Parts: sequence; structure tokens; C-alpha cells
Amino acid sequence: MSVSTPGTGRPAAEAPAPADRIRRGELAAFLRSRRERIAPEQVGLPRGPRRRTPGLRREEVAHLSAVGVTWYTWLEQARDIQVSVQVLDSLSRALLLDSSERAHLFALAGTADPTPANETTVLPPGIRKMLTQLEPFPACVQNARYDILAYNRTYGRLLGDLDMHPPEDRNCMWLAFTDPDWAAAMPDREETIRLMAARFRSRMAEHLAEPAWKALLKRMERYSPEFCELWERHEVARAVDQTKRFRNPHVGMLSFAYHGLWLGPAEGARLGTYVPQDQETQARVERLYELVTGEQ
Repeated sequence: MSVSTPGTGRPAAEAPAPADRIRRGELAAFLRSRRERIAPEQVGLPRGPRRRTPGLRREEVAHLSAVGVTWYTWLEQARDIQVSVQVLDSLSRALLLDSSERAHLFALAGTADPTPANETTVLPPGIRKMLTQLEPFPACVQNARYDILAYNRTYGRLLGDLDMHPPEDRNCMWLAFTDPDWAAAMPDREETIRLMAARFRSRMAEHLAEPAWKALLKRMERYSPEFCELWERHEVARAVDQTKRFRNPHVGMLSFAYHGLWLGPAEGARLGTYVPQDQETQARVERLYELVTGEQ
């Protein structure tokens, strides 16, 4: 039965599509456009002779962002599904979004971005080149929550195989408390994790209402009794450069002077470089670099 507009006898106009349906359609189109602009070589994937898809394939984006292929396909089909903060963050990294594009992604998903603009996980290409140029010295970029935003090849094998961990687990505090390989590689672990918890409490004072900080705290409390015990002490500390020692499974004991350079005016992203303190460590770091890169 048709419905007429009162007083006109004409059929009433169709009701506008719900806002969330429109937003899902915009999100799907945005994801497709960002996926299609990325050449496989930009993310370390081979092009292959039979590639017809412009840019990346859906399954490649799903792999890079550590989400299911079907789930990501549904996103591009504008299905009515919930998107978590963690997944949006992973998609932002996989699709190489800049700060404006990342903000747009979260807005279309109807989710608040827990990462402030000055702590964005998308780093300028120049920073990544710096990490490569610092090799064989281990180096990485972390934010104030200990998330590892980028790292060079030597750092990736310093305390185990960092590439084996999904992006959401690449957090120094999480790995120091929960990963057996990291624990075995830290001869001064007891003091290190105490200071990490104290620094995290000190930094979190300025981010108490932010979802990403609360989510990390909740995760640490759920999975690490050690962290819970240290957290209850209410100790606080500020980050300082210091000597760091690691027991690498391939080359043995390493001793470094750690130097951290802030990439912004506040305690946000920080470029950390591990400089060998002695000739023995220098030789062992060079050997580790050779093992990582295959240069014999």
C-alpha cells in the first residue's frame, strides 16, 4: 500500500538511509581507495606476473593488519559489523595512512581514536630511513605507552624475533612481563620491569581517560600477576638514558648505552638507539646484524 504526503495526494518521499548505513558505505569506499593506491613493493610484497588488482589485494591487507580475510571483506562490503579500536589501528598501519587519513578512518567507523595526533603510529618515511641507517646498532621508535611503532632489523632480533608477534603485541612492557624469550634475554629483568611499571604509572597520569591507556592497563592486570604486584606499589619514575644489558640467544651478552631522542615537544614518540659500550659488544652486534641480513 502506498503512502501519500498529507494534503498533496502524492506518494511520500522515501525515508533517508540511516546515518550508520551511509557511514559504512563511506568507510568501505575509503578502505578500497586506500588499498588500491598502495603498490605491493611499498609493504614488502612481490608484485608477481599475474597481478590484475590495482594496489593490494583484500587478503594482503587482511594479512598485514592481522585480521581475517572474510571479516575484512565484509568491511569493504559495508556489512553491519563492529570494528574495534585495535583493528582500526592495525588497518591504519597496514594502509600507510597519514594523520588526516587515520582520523577520517576512525570518524567513518564511529569510534574515537585513542591515539592523540602527536602520538600517531604513522611515522614519516624519514624516520624509518634513519632506523635503517643506524644499523648495525639496534634502534626503535616507541610511544609513551611502550608501543613499538617501528624498528630496524637488529632490534627486531635483539630479544627474540619481534616479527613473529602481531602488531598489537609489539609493546615493550607487554613483552617484558609476558613473553618467555624476552624474559630470558633480560639479565636485569626484575629491576627493569619495576621501572617500566613505575614509568607507565607516571605517564598515565596525563592520559587517565584515554581508551588506549585504559585498555593496556586492563590487559596487563588480567594477564600478569607480576605487573599487578608492582602496580599496587604506586611507584613513579621518569624515563632516563641508562645502561642496558641483554642476553641474545645467538651472540651472547650485550651491553649498551641507551640514548633516547624525543620526536616531539612532549613525552610522545621516542627514537631509542642502543650504542655498544665495549668492543666485545660491538663485535657481537655486528655478528647479529650479519645473521639477520644474511651477510656472511
